[in-house]
Amino acid sequence: VANFTPVPRDGYRIGVPRAGYWSELLNSDATVYGGSGVGNRGGLATEPVAHRGHEQSLVVTAPPLAVVVFAGPS
Repeated sequence: VANFTPVPRDGYRIGVPRAGYWSELLNSDATVYGGSGVGNRGGLATEPVAHRGHEQSLVVTAPPLAVVVFAGPS
């Protein structure tokens, strides 16, 4: 998820192909990179809400001027 605006986007829904816990692998807004630390606390669990062709979805926080990358359950 990429957010190229200077405003955090809370509640941004994305469809995902599998149910379960999705780990946040990279958050370019993390404090370790000099960012503000806005993020998803290391990961999120899916919700059984269909979105854009997928039966499961995540509701993410997209940090300002940043990219977050998630990895799905094995």
